[in-house]
Amino acid sequence: MAEARFGSVLARGVEAVSHDVADLDRGGFWVVVRTFEGAFTAVRMAEVRRGVPMPRAEPDDDWPALRGEWRTSLDEAAYRAGVDEVRRRVAAGTVYQVNLCRVLEHDLPRAASLAALGRRLARGNPAPHAATIDLPEAGLEVACASPELFLRRVGDRLTSGPIKGTARTAEGLLAKDYAENVMIVDLVRNDLAPVCRPGTVEVGALCRLEEHPGLVHLVSEVTGRLRPGVGWSEVMAATFPPGSVSGAPKHTALQAIADLEPVPRGPYCGAVGWVDADRGEASLAVGIRTFWAARRDDGRRVLRFGTGAGITWGSSAAAEWDETALKAARLVGLAGGGRARSGRVGA
Repeated sequence: MAEARFGSVLARGVEAVSHDVADLDRGGFWVVVRTFEGAFTAVRMAEVRRGVPMPRAEPDDDWPALRGEWRTSLDEAAYRAGVDEVRRRVAAGTVYQVNLCRVLEHDLPRAASLAALGRRLARGNPAPHAATIDLPEAGLEVACASPELFLRRVGDRLTSGPIKGTARTAEGLLAKDYAENVMIVDLVRNDLAPVCRPGTVEVGALCRLEEHPGLVHLVSEVTGRLRPGVGWSEVMAATFPPGSVSGAPKHTALQAIADLEPVPRGPYCGAVGWVDADRGEASLAVGIRTFWAARRDDGRRVLRFGTGAGITWGSSAAAEWDETALKAARLVGLAGGGRARSGRVGA
């Protein structure tokens, strides 16, 4: 059965598929995926249950182990060259920070279900904003282990939880990581301001340390109260794509991404989650630590996974490449049928 799961929230049965953000204000429970490039798909679900435990995943679950090397959209030399180019643009004053990403790809058996991969991730890499969307008829097959909140809505209260700063341990975090986090928090404040009541946008937490499987992050929290009458079209227009995975200023960072990344990001670095229009609630993750099924131009079914790092003037090309490998290693290892692994991924 077509279904989507977000932690203990389980939604089943497709009632409608929409590509219009305004439909999120018109009632119903919607599964939402928006690609980094802006393609929007929302699926209104027939049945929603809350408090449903995740089925236990066994080692011999029906996910086919993916053996062998993953292809990468940017190899190490190309990625390092991209870091150097971002630093040149920072020196020229056109941008302060750019999130530079690469997309890994592996052939995927025709019958493989991302619901099974989602169960593997839930066991091997639990995440606060995990999502598994198995709705192939709507073109959505996603298994997400995101640690990052893009937007949460409860009534008129809107919250964003940007992540900037990643290391294996807290001791590995650098001054650059803290500075980068503060920069992106300021960007998120500016994104929320046009749709929130004056004086309500606040930073509730700044550079809080969070531990996740295999690494640590610096996480902040920005909140605001929505202006009366503001709908999802206005919210998305003001805040998307997430600042933590684009850069600052956002418009020149997006130009750098278009210039330096050879393939679209797709759901990676987009928005993945749900909107309950009846309750006035929503939870959308930043689509990081995310797998999705796609088809190549030659018809082959493939699994894709994105990984990236924030580049500033203080970046080392070698260290930023290593950060992309660190972020990918555990998840790619689980998709390969094993446990967490470290080392070079998609080199």
